[in-house]
Amino acid sequence: MITASNLEVRVGARQLLSPASFRVGPGDKVGLVGRNGAGKTTLTKILAGESLPATGSVSTSGSIGYLPQDPRTGDLEVLARDRILSARGLDDVVRRLRAAEKAMASADDETRDKAMRRYERAEADLHAAGGYAAESEAARIAANLGLPDRVLGQPLGTLSGGQRRRVELARILFAQAETLLLDEPTNHLDADSIVWLRDFLKSYPGGVIMISHDVGLLEETATRVFHLDANRAEIDVYNVGWKAYLTQRETDERRRKRERANAEKKASQLVDQANRMRAKATKAAAAQQMLKRAEKLLASLEDERAHDKVARIAFPKPAPCGKTPLTAEELSKSYGSLEVFTDVDLAIDRGSRVVVLGLNGAGKTTLLRVLSGLERPDTGSVLPGHGLKLGYYAQEHETLDIDRTVLENMKSAAPDLNDTDARKVLGSFLFTGDDADKPARVLSGGEKTRLALATLVVSAANVLLLDEPTNNLDPASRTEVLNAIRSYTGAVVLVTHDDGAVEALEPERVLLLPDGVEDLWSADYADLISLA
Repeated sequence: MITASNLEVRVGARQLLSPASFRVGPGDKVGLVGRNGAGKTTLTKILAGESLPATGSVSTSGSIGYLPQDPRTGDLEVLARDRILSARGLDDVVRRLRAAEKAMASADDETRDKAMRRYERAEADLHAAGGYAAESEAARIAANLGLPDRVLGQPLGTLSGGQRRRVELARILFAQAETLLLDEPTNHLDADSIVWLRDFLKSYPGGVIMISHDVGLLEETATRVFHLDANRAEIDVYNVGWKAYLTQRETDERRRKRERANAEKKASQLVDQANRMRAKATKAAAAQQMLKRAEKLLASLEDERAHDKVARIAFPKPAPCGKTPLTAEELSKSYGSLEVFTDVDLAIDRGSRVVVLGLNGAGKTTLLRVLSGLERPDTGSVLPGHGLKLGYYAQEHETLDIDRTVLENMKSAAPDLNDTDARKVLGSFLFTGDDADKPARVLSGGEKTRLALATLVVSAANVLLLDEPTNNLDPASRTEVLNAIRSYTGAVVLVTHDDGAVEALEPERVLLLPDGVEDLWSADYADLISLA
């Protein structure tokens, strides 16, 4: 259970949430919604105990399982399976069992006897933590999230960003915490995994608070909705499911408008009457009373909700370039013994549009990193053509320097840009005033997405490498990104799970990984998008 009392949330001088109180109990499935930058991630960090509120307090009973947008995976040498099992302390027990099993094969009697005793102690600890059924449960959760046994046996450092995030999600779900705090849990999940997650959360006995732009997840699972209103800095609590929330919120808006219109009409009549009466000295006191009544009438009204601001996104006019600004020949990449892809050839002509498809872990993100120059291929080469200006949007936001401010990241992307012009562009991406001086590390996932897109806008890139550009975006911002993709005249290489992004791209070609097969785009490939 989580109880918030008079909780106020601030980032610097900016108030994200005025003092509010609420409770999330066992069985509650809460959808925490609001536009990008409203403070959803900041509030969730406070509820998880990872940040402090400006005022107020959070009390919890029972354990908390927290999935942040950018999970910290710790030691990258740890096997994925052990990372998941560590949620219940089973990773150490399993390692002890495996070590004892090896020692039991010794030809030395004394060594074998000691190993058997260690094995018995480890097995007793395993049974106390749920036994072999718990290890099987962890494997089942992982498999349903698209992590087969082959992946579980690999070190975290060899996995893609999407796979590592799914390992963290599996770990949180396996932990059996009394309350789950999930920040965009469907990111990097294919369609089958999303359906499984919905069913898992629906039947989860504990409380759940989820930030998600996946409407299907909210429709299927949410029993309550907390709307964080960025304009009023207030949280509106709706103790109903998603569809009823949408209806009730619209009804609330119509009520506010109706009450305001009636009150403003009545206040206007009082002011007019007071102005007429003020001319007479004998009625001046009565006129003053009428003016006070008019002010009190307006002051008692709830503010009409302002329309949420939306980032205005338009990709740059591409710099002139040759016929084929980017070519890749015979690329292959492996991590240790794991072969990611092999013998990939790709020629990106001026203005061409290519979508890269493949199952999770097929190497889509790795290919874009190789094309961008952030990673070197094991074999083959990437050849820049005449006039190439590359823009890379990374799903993990690796292109941002989190130790630098928002403004400094912009200046790094476009060194010739002066402060005034940089701030103007940032303003169109909803970074206003002091926001420009915040370090990138404190930004939410949605804000990092907007900053990364802003750096592309000033880049004059003629080839864009876009890796999941619609992740972490609210519906209005996603629409802006899709329109930007649709109208961009340069070349695009796109990796996405989002059907809408592929529709906006209108690809000419598709590259299928890990085999590197290239084909002309056709509607037959559309079914592969959500499976990617």
